[in-house]
Amino acid sequence: MNKSEINYINLALLHVGLAFVVFYIPFLSKIYPLLVAAFGGYYIISNNNKNNEVLYVSAYLVGAEVFIRMSGGNLNYEYVKTVVALLMLLGFVLSGFSKSSIVYWLYFLLLIPSVLVTMSNQEIDVEIRKAITFNISGPVCLGLCALYCYKRQLTFSQLQNIVVLFGLPVVATLVYLLLYNPSVRDVVTGTQSNFATSGGFGPNQVATILGLGMFVFFCQLVFMSKSKMIVALNGFLFVLTSYRAIVTFSRGGVITGFAMIVLVLIAAYLFSNSSGKRKLKWIVVVSGILAFAIWSFSVVQTSGLINKRYANQDAAGREKEDRLGGREAVMGTELDLFKENPIMGVGIGLGKIFREQEIGQEVASHNEITRLLAEHGMFGIFILVILLLTPLILFINNYQNIYFFSFYIFWLLTINHAAMRLAAPAFVYALTLLNIRVKPVERAGKTA
Repeated sequence: MNKSEINYINLALLHVGLAFVVFYIPFLSKIYPLLVAAFGGYYIISNNNKNNEVLYVSAYLVGAEVFIRMSGGNLNYEYVKTVVALLMLLGFVLSGFSKSSIVYWLYFLLLIPSVLVTMSNQEIDVEIRKAITFNISGPVCLGLCALYCYKRQLTFSQLQNIVVLFGLPVVATLVYLLLYNPSVRDVVTGTQSNFATSGGFGPNQVATILGLGMFVFFCQLVFMSKSKMIVALNGFLFVLTSYRAIVTFSRGGVITGFAMIVLVLIAAYLFSNSSGKRKLKWIVVVSGILAFAIWSFSVVQTSGLINKRYANQDAAGREKEDRLGGREAVMGTELDLFKENPIMGVGIGLGKIFREQEIGQEVASHNEITRLLAEHGMFGIFILVILLLTPLILFINNYQNIYFFSFYIFWLLTINHAAMRLAAPAFVYALTLLNIRVKPVERAGKTA
């Protein structure tokens, strides 16, 4: 094994130990995110962000967000999104940003009208102010990440470092889940999302980050594992992450992780020579067998209930009327609000209040697309056009980012089932805007 592989193993073991410490000494979970932010800031400043250390620290925080939340370490709900946004501002100071990123300044301007609509509400109170913060933090984080990443030149090895840093905190998350719930069979009794198998935290968010972990460890296994020890480690992490993602009974994150893997294999096949394509065919076959084995084990451990979950059935085998766990009703009210307020929208954060009046429940949106339409009106349409098209246009001019479509689909699918609860979709989206070079380039820390 070379030095980088030894470091990788040591870092993975360090995060195993971190999970044990946080699980058995819970108050340390509140110190951990503070230390990450403090040391991360020092690391960036001491290196003057020459190698885009801002992206490294941000990737680690994004990977750690669910672990921080499930262990009770979150100082506030928007902590990671806030820190990542501040790190991007620090990156602007140290490394600047592309002068051609005007499209994302326009994106910020398009967010303003909805805020003004809400602020002009005569009955605005503390709860509405919280709703504004809750709904604006994700888009603001995305915008700042996009401004920093827009046409920024990175080598592929730097991008690979970012992918690894996503995965390290997922190791801690996996160990924490095993400590919290060592026996899946004992706690699965129905086909609803399962908090017990999700560490006592929201299954949707846990599955989201585990789905990202599936992709990370699969890529490590296929593209970056040279020695037998590393192959075994990444193979084990991929299998365990996939299994624990499945048994959360939250489908969105698992489907997203699977889609990311399929797209990266397609990209690798298209970019490979004839020898590489032959190897990839075998990888696809082996991956298919492995996926079947993981699913079969999950079926056994859940007494077949996981099959019913993905078939949209209850424990008795009866088909459920609602395929998306109540999300259809929420999406329906948001589309109705858009039809009634097509120009300005109802105002950011107010969709939840109007929804309570219509369906009798105060439910936060799980779909960022319909939320943008309901709360931002036609400005939401323009925002979506910018977000959807800009990465695709950039990719046409720089197609060396083998992870591009995987990152793009992660953002698109995640905002459809988990909105922007986590910082992950905002940050991963921004990675689609990078200018990746397979060979090193001069001044890689500077913008294009």
